[in-house]
Amino acid sequence: MAKQQASRTKNHTPAAQKVVSQNGSAEPQVPHHEPIKTLVVDIGGTGIKSMIVNEVGEPIGERLRLPTPKRKTPPSVLKTIHRLAKLSGRFHRVSVGFPGTIRNGVILDAVNLDPSWKHFNLIAALGKTLRKKPVRAANDADVQGYGAISGKGVELVLTLGTGVGSSLFIDGRLVPNLEVGKNRLRGSELERIGKKLWNNRLLKVIAKLEKMFHYDRLYIGGGNAVQVDIGRVPGNVTVVSNLNGLLGGIALWEEAAHFAASRQELANNNAKHSAPPKPATERAAPRGR
Repeated sequence: MAKQQASRTKNHTPAAQKVVSQNGSAEPQVPHHEPIKTLVVDIGGTGIKSMIVNEVGEPIGERLRLPTPKRKTPPSVLKTIHRLAKLSGRFHRVSVGFPGTIRNGVILDAVNLDPSWKHFNLIAALGKTLRKKPVRAANDADVQGYGAISGKGVELVLTLGTGVGSSLFIDGRLVPNLEVGKNRLRGSELERIGKKLWNNRLLKVIAKLEKMFHYDRLYIGGGNAVQVDIGRVPGNVTVVSNLNGLLGGIALWEEAAHFAASRQELANNNAKHSAPPKPATERAAPRGR
């Protein structure tokens, strides 16, 4: 793990400065010859994932995963993140997707984790755990959205996992504190009623959301997105990889609309001029003692 101290870099836009005040610390200072590497962490109800990405959100190396601790308390989760960070190699800054409401780095609620998370300062605690690395954090559905959206029009994101999350973007800009998650689509309900009935419920939810938001596109992600019957969803619904929950973490260090446009331009250039990038590999990190 890098031991280099971090402070602010150049070319920091006013929009990005606003993110600093809301989501965490300032950008790290990195030698000009060295690309900035971001450790992105996705905290889930059943697993904690991590990956290092470059400055445009492309994965560097493989995705790591450890089970979410049974107790799901702040100390146990931070210990797991620290273990993943040690296994990930050198990085300069950290982005975290958290399954709950977070404001100014402080957790307001975390339904699928331990009650002791309420009022816990995740940014300060994780920065201390990771040797004062700069840390920013946001709701996991927001981070998933950053990794999926095109940055054009009204785009809604629904994450399906242990719980249900949501985020809304207008021309690439996040509408904060949106919560339209439906408990009837929780992972426990999928297990209880089965895939077919769960998909029936999902279609009804999609119809309601379209009437509510008149979105241009709905993205469905999260661990249970693989259970969605793609052949039954409307044409303006896209099921995205759970990997977006990590790739979107870089957007916490960028202005969201600019980030979405940059990723779209990069994708277009790759499609025209080169072979598609190799998908990031995944392995379960050793649990240790």
